[in-house]
Amino acid sequence: MLQRTATNPLRHRDFRLLLAGQGLSQVGDWLYNVALIALVYERTGSAAWLGATTAARVLPIVLLGPVAGSLADRFDRRLVMIICDAVRAVSMLALVGVATAGLPVLAAPVLAALATAASSPYPSCVAATVPRLLARAELTTANALRSALGSGAVVLGPVIGAGVLAAGGAAWAFAANALTFIGAAALTLAVRQADAFRPTGACGPESPIGAGFAAVLAGVVAGTLAGARELLRRPEAARLVGADVLCSVVYGVQTVTLVAVAAQLGWDAGGYGVLLAAIGVGGLAGASLTPWLTRRIGRGAAQSVALGTVAVSLPLLALVPSAPGVLLVAAGNGAGALAVEVCTETALAEQLPDEVFARAYGFAFPASIAGIALGSVLAGPLTTALGLPGALLLVAGVLAGYLVRTIAITAREAES
Repeated sequence: MLQRTATNPLRHRDFRLLLAGQGLSQVGDWLYNVALIALVYERTGSAAWLGATTAARVLPIVLLGPVAGSLADRFDRRLVMIICDAVRAVSMLALVGVATAGLPVLAAPVLAALATAASSPYPSCVAATVPRLLARAELTTANALRSALGSGAVVLGPVIGAGVLAAGGAAWAFAANALTFIGAAALTLAVRQADAFRPTGACGPESPIGAGFAAVLAGVVAGTLAGARELLRRPEAARLVGADVLCSVVYGVQTVTLVAVAAQLGWDAGGYGVLLAAIGVGGLAGASLTPWLTRRIGRGAAQSVALGTVAVSLPLLALVPSAPGVLLVAAGNGAGALAVEVCTETALAEQLPDEVFARAYGFAFPASIAGIALGSVLAGPLTTALGLPGALLLVAGVLAGYLVRTIAITAREAES
């Protein structure tokens, strides 16, 4: 449990509000995903439709994330976050109409894509605002809390979604998600420190709402390119982002291969969800332990330990014969992946200048999401070609190679 010390960010009211708003919307996202998949499958009975719907939820954040990060550096971030929440709430209410009025099922993935597109500036806005609210010494713990919330949402959201779906149907789940976005906007409005949301002016003066479209677009594109250059100029931060992307690839692989792992254990279809929940629970533990581990051995060593844990645990998912052992390995895998994420978030906050942070983060976050998509695409062919243990061992080998290379580069930089 976090102690109430000078490095505990929860003592700051504004950070608590920002954290609560982010957590509320994340739980809502996972809640509504259950209802969305159920609705589409009920209407179509098609796995292809499910795949298209999932892609519609993921691709907008990958495609729009870099530009969205530039928006977070050009406009007032509180305004951007509230607009994001408003558009997402309207999208959920429209999905209520799809569920209750028998509108064409095509509207479901289209509205899901709209909601994801509207959310694309939100992570950059939050990530850029947190360092304005807290002291430098509090950032690791703050990022651990944010990551822990994400893991908790993965576990809690689907459970609540399944309950709402069973009790009232998909429409009620969509309506509940709309309420989470309204609540998140209210929490954002309640943050008193208005300066934390203001752009730095590095992209030029804050763009007025009535500014010409061409001028705004030119500024956004220029800011996006500047964010990419700034990230590439910092090798340590870039390497941490690379480790985080690889962990996302691992998660994408697991979204496919854990079905086979559950089958090996003789579990029914629900076993897949149990394994994902174990990864989420491990993520909570990893996010909680990372600040302590970082203080003891340093961020670079902590990131190496975490990435090594992910690499070692991955093939063990297919090789450990007992269910308790597999659950323990899955939890260790989740703990390592979330620890890498916390180290990456903290390094970006500490090393990137405030005036370009949101734009650089706008590349890092979508790259992580793209890693999940890449892993899910590669998992099937790899498993077919190499078998389940072979596929997981190959991916683990890639992680181990990246870890060895990172350690070697860091050692050379320390000597020079």
